[in-house]
Formats: sequence, C-alpha cells, structure tokens
Amino acid sequence: MAVATAQTIQGDKISAESVDRLIAAYGGRAPRYTSYPTAIQFTPAITARQYGAWLKGLKKESGPLSAYLHIPFCDRMCWYCGCNTAVVNRRGPIEDYVARLLGEIDLVAATLSERLAIGNIHFGGGTPNMLAPDEIGAILARLAQRFDITPDAEIAAEIDPCTLTEQWVEAAAAGGMNRASLGVQDFDPEVQKAINRIQPYETTARAVQLLRAAGAQSINMDLIYGLPRQTLEGLEKTIDMALALGPDRLSLFGYAHVPWMKAHQKLIREEELPGARLRYRMQRRAADLLEERGWRRLGLDHFARPDDGLAAAAAEGRMRRNFQGYTTDEAPVLIGFGASSIGRMPQGYVQNASAVPQWREKLERGELPVARGVEMTADDRFRAEIIERLMC
Repeated sequence: MAVATAQTIQGDKISAESVDRLIAAYGGRAPRYTSYPTAIQFTPAITARQYGAWLKGLKKESGPLSAYLHIPFCDRMCWYCGCNTAVVNRRGPIEDYVARLLGEIDLVAATLSERLAIGNIHFGGGTPNMLAPDEIGAILARLAQRFDITPDAEIAAEIDPCTLTEQWVEAAAAGGMNRASLGVQDFDPEVQKAINRIQPYETTARAVQLLRAAGAQSINMDLIYGLPRQTLEGLEKTIDMALALGPDRLSLFGYAHVPWMKAHQKLIREEELPGARLRYRMQRRAADLLEERGWRRLGLDHFARPDDGLAAAAAEGRMRRNFQGYTTDEAPVLIGFGASSIGRMPQGYVQNASAVPQWREKLERGELPVARGVEMTADDRFRAEIIERLMC
C-alpha cells in the first residue's frame, strides 16, 4: 500500500488493482478541506469579546488584510450545493441583510485601534449577484470609507451566470471588482437536469463577455466531477467547451454527496452517481486533458493558464490555500462579514452565526456577530503549515 501511495503522489502509472485498494482504503464522502483546525473543532469559547480584543490588536505595519463577504441567497436551490444559502424570491430579506452587513462593516472598523488597509476582497455565497446593482456598489463603497483599499487590490465575486445582468457587472466594476468566478459545474443538459441547475452554454458565454467588457482581469470557472449522470466523455466535452470561452483559471472539485448534512442533496438519485473508480478516472482524465491543452496544474484541484498570476505564484512558492481555494493572497488576516463567514486572525479562527436571524440579533445588540471559533496552539500552527505546504 505504501508503494502504491508513493507512486500516486509521484504521478506514475499504477495498476488498476492498486487504484482499487487505495480507493477502498481512503475513499469516503466528506466535505473538501478548508482549514486546520477544521470548522468542526470550532467552539463557543471564542466570543465576541475575544474577537474584539483580537481586532484591537491588529496593526497597520502587519500589511493589508483580506475581507470575505458572504451573501447567503439564491433564486433556486442547486441540489449538489454544500454552501450556506437559502432560496429567496423577495427583495425584502436581501435589503435587510445588506443594511445589517453595512452595519457590521461599521462595527468592525470602529473596533479596530487604527484604520487598516485591505488588499483582497471576495464576495461568496450563495449568489452575490442576487444583490441589486446599487447594493453591491454600496457595500464596496462602505468598505472604501472604513478601510484603505490598496491600488492593486484584488476584488472578486462568485457569480451565477443565469442571473447576471449588465447593470450588476457595471456597478461592481465601478466599485473596483476586477476578478470573477463563474459557477459552471457541467455543460451536459442531462447532468444539469439531475442537479437542478439548467444553464445553457450561451448564458455562460454571455457572462464572460459582460465581465471582459467591464475590464475583468481574471475569470475562473468552477467545474465539478462525480455528478449524477456524468460520464467521462461528457466531462471531457465540458472542459473543452469551457476552454473555448477563454477563462484564466479552472477549479475542478469532486462532488461531496453528504445528504445527512445538506438535506436537499437527497433529491439527487444516488444510483445515478458515478462510483469511486469512475470518479477517480474522471479526475485523472480531466487533469491530463488540461495539461495536454497547455494548462498548469496547481495543487489538488486548480488549473491556470501559464501566463496567469496563480501559475507564477505556484512556480515561485508563493501560492497559498484559503477557504475559497488556491490564491496569491498572502495576507495574514482575513476578516469575515455576513452570516456564517469565517475569519482568520493571528491568534486563530472566528465564525459568525450561521443563521441569518441569529446573526442579525447580535448586530442589533451592538455585538460582533461571532458564534464560535478556535484559538490556535503552536502545534496547530505547525500542522497547518505542513498541510498547506503539501497542498500547495
């Protein structure tokens, strides 16, 4: 087994029997890795008071920090989704959420002992483009009012092409957005039906055109293997169709079927899911195909054009991995805004209340909306660094 594992790490060809043994030994249904310690080790011992003290200790000389803003709304529920989101078809809840989010930005800024700079902003979800154009503009403007946004700041948003409008792109670009990540998953209509995400190819192509016209410097596309009704040939076709749209990066994640954690995944027919052996072949073939097309493989699940900044960072040993995946962002601090968002401080991790009502209630009381977290020990830091080096 040890020999087979070493051969796999080195990229050598191994026998089908060895692959089967590895899958039997290590295969399993689990969410993808995001941090060490992991979120399941977070506890309520990290309070708003503790987080406030950590914020007060931040100093400008440590360099620009990063900001993550969570938008937990979608106009439909994709059955494969593992994110913290909810279907909302009315403007009221979104407008109220934005008002509270602006308040959280003000509260965090007021807690700091000095005005700090931000060099990286990421909107995740959910679907950030569920926000109205004036709302995304207002959030970016408030960040610029409370923090110093660096001239070379990377400002990105995760985008659903199906609901993207020209007005939204223009408003986000006016606020500084220069990067985007498009949810694609698979272009096969049968797979899209099986996951409740109908997204014609032309819709994605239009989204790319809108973003490029607005000056987007980098576009990523998220693809998933291991989806119901997905085939090896279909995945190859999806990759070629995606490349034809000219993205700069691709993420290739394995679908995590965890219906005991995400009840809506029960709507996926398990008999239509590829088996472990086919999942392995999908991942291996997709990676080989992208490398044949001249793309660079980065870490476990990311790919980039040779001239992309992430490829250069990987070659120079500067690539990092955070909650959004692989990145060039080397900021030591990540401040999370919004329900369920996770922040990283020099002392450890903090997470806001996951449910919007509880998050809102804390803000109404004038409290930082923290629900849990973990303070890292020296051993935790050592292990986290080793894991990141292995993954990068």
